[in-house]
Amino acid sequence: MLQQNAIYVLDDDAIDLVYGPTERAEIAALVNIYASPQTAASILENPAVLEQADVIFSGWGGPLMDEQFLMQAPKLKAFFYGGGSLSGVLTPAVWNRGIVVTTAIVANAIPVAEFTLATILVSLKQIWRLTRQTREQRRYVNRNTAPGCYGSTVGLISMGVIARTLLKLLAPFDLKVIVYDPFLTAAQTKGLGVENVPLDELFRRSDVVSLHTPYLSETEGMITGEHLSLMKHGATFINTARGEVVRENELIETARRRPDLQFILDVTDPEPPEANSPLYELLNVTLTPHMAGSVGKECRRMGRYMVEELKRFLAGEALKWAVTPEVVRNSSHRPVLHIRKPAKRAKRPAALSQASGPS
Repeated sequence: MLQQNAIYVLDDDAIDLVYGPTERAEIAALVNIYASPQTAASILENPAVLEQADVIFSGWGGPLMDEQFLMQAPKLKAFFYGGGSLSGVLTPAVWNRGIVVTTAIVANAIPVAEFTLATILVSLKQIWRLTRQTREQRRYVNRNTAPGCYGSTVGLISMGVIARTLLKLLAPFDLKVIVYDPFLTAAQTKGLGVENVPLDELFRRSDVVSLHTPYLSETEGMITGEHLSLMKHGATFINTARGEVVRENELIETARRRPDLQFILDVTDPEPPEANSPLYELLNVTLTPHMAGSVGKECRRMGRYMVEELKRFLAGEALKWAVTPEVVRNSSHRPVLHIRKPAKRAKRPAALSQASGPS
C-alpha cells in the first residue's frame, strides 16, 4: 500500500488532549501528515485542504460527514474518531462511499465505568446524605441507615459498552446486579450473569440505579417521575448517559417530594442547566460537570486506540472497533440530526419497552 495522506480535523483544544506527542509521532511515522490540524470551521473556509486526504484523524468537534463534506474529500478511505459517540458526525453518505469508520468509544467507556463504580460505592454508603447531615447537625449522625456494599442491589439500565465495562468492575463486590435491556437475549443475559427485569421492577428493587441508555428518538423522556418515585427509601439515581433520556421536570418534582432519594447527574438537559434551575438548589441533587468520560490524561487512551487501529488498517487487518451501519442502528452512534424535541408528554412513551439498545 502506498503511503497514505492524513489530516487531523477536530477542535483545537481536543487535538492535544487526545493525540499527545507520542501518538502523533507514531501516526506521522505511518502516514504522511500533509497539512496542519484543521477544525470543522476551518474546513468550511478552506475545503480544498481535504482533497488529498486518504485518512482523517478526528475526535471531539469532528466534522459532519455529509455529501457536501465528502465531495471535498474524494480520496477519503478511513475515518478514525478519537472520541465516543459518532452521532454528530455520521450520515448515510459515509456508508454510500464505503468509508471505513472506527471510534475510541470503548476507550471512553473505561473512565465512565470507573466514575460510575466509585459513585455506586459511595452511594451505597449514602455519603451524600450523611455528609450533609453531619455538617448541618455538627455531630455524627446514625451511619447504619445506609445499606452498605454487601448484598445490596444495583440496577443498570441498557447494557451497552459502558454498562458491560461497569459490570466487569462490579464483579469483585458482594452486590446483586439487575438490568433492564429488552434487546438482550436469554443467552446473553445468562452469559453476563445478570437478571433482566422490567424497568418498573428495576427501580423498585435497586438501592442504586445507573442509567446508560443512548439518546435516540425512542428514548427521549424514557425515564419518568413515575419510575423515580418507585425507588426504595434512601436509593440513588445516577445519570452518566444523556439528560434528554430523563424527564427533568419530573425528576425535579420527585426530588422535592422525596428528600430521602439522591440524584447524581453528570448530564442534564440543557447542559449545563439554566442558571435558575432548581437542580442547583436541591440538597439531594449532586451535579457534576459532564466529567464521567475521559478527562485529562485519560483522553490519551483514546488517541492510543486510534494509533493501534491505524496499524491494523495499514496492515489490511480487520479493525477492532469498527463502526458499521448495523452497529449504529440501536446505539449512541445513530445520528441525532433529525431528532426533534416534542412537547413534554404526560404519559410514558409507547416505545419504552423497546427503547434501550446498546450504547
